[in-house]
Amino acid sequence: MRWLAALAVALACVPATGQQQGKLTPAERDARARDYFTDTVLKTQKGRSVRFYSDTMRGKVVAISFMFAGCGDACPLITAKLVHAKNDLGEAFGREVRFVSISVDPLHDRPEDLAKFARKFDADHPGWLFLTGEEANVNQVLKKLGAYTESVENHFTGIIVGSPAQGRWKKVRPDAPAKAIAEEIRHLVAGEIETRKTAAAPGAVLRP
Repeated sequence: MRWLAALAVALACVPATGQQQGKLTPAERDARARDYFTDTVLKTQKGRSVRFYSDTMRGKVVAISFMFAGCGDACPLITAKLVHAKNDLGEAFGREVRFVSISVDPLHDRPEDLAKFARKFDADHPGWLFLTGEEANVNQVLKKLGAYTESVENHFTGIIVGSPAQGRWKKVRPDAPAKAIAEEIRHLVAGEIETRKTAAAPGAVLRP
């Protein structure tokens, strides 16, 4: 329960949501999201260095989950559920949507361990990033998301879905059906597309 409480606090601190977001320009929203989530450098399952916000979240609707490669219980089940959600999303996955799975055990999870985990559970897709890295860097990101844990076996198993561009975030329970997860994401994708159309409309006025 303490991890759910921590997550609620973290999401409440994400800058500018709802009506506040509507008063910001896209550049201002982007800068605030980057400042909050940080561009901490992590490693993908392919061994590529990425900046957490700019390279994994910017311009996408994201579903963030937490796992470790040696997990034999919740992590495979949640990953399998996300695979079903990915399939339900169709062409939107990878184009509008990105899945991000962050290791809570960076001391032991090397990129190749995450790659093996992804292949084993049919989650090996360009639109799905599994992230690890230096312990301090991973822990910084986990703390921002309210998912830091000193006991990997008791890590937060919920899923965070959100849109940095819209400033909209929601916690999804780990026992939610895959179709419900996909529907939450699809709703955010619709909002993302509408936000872009509004910003690009002739005569549109973006108030600072």
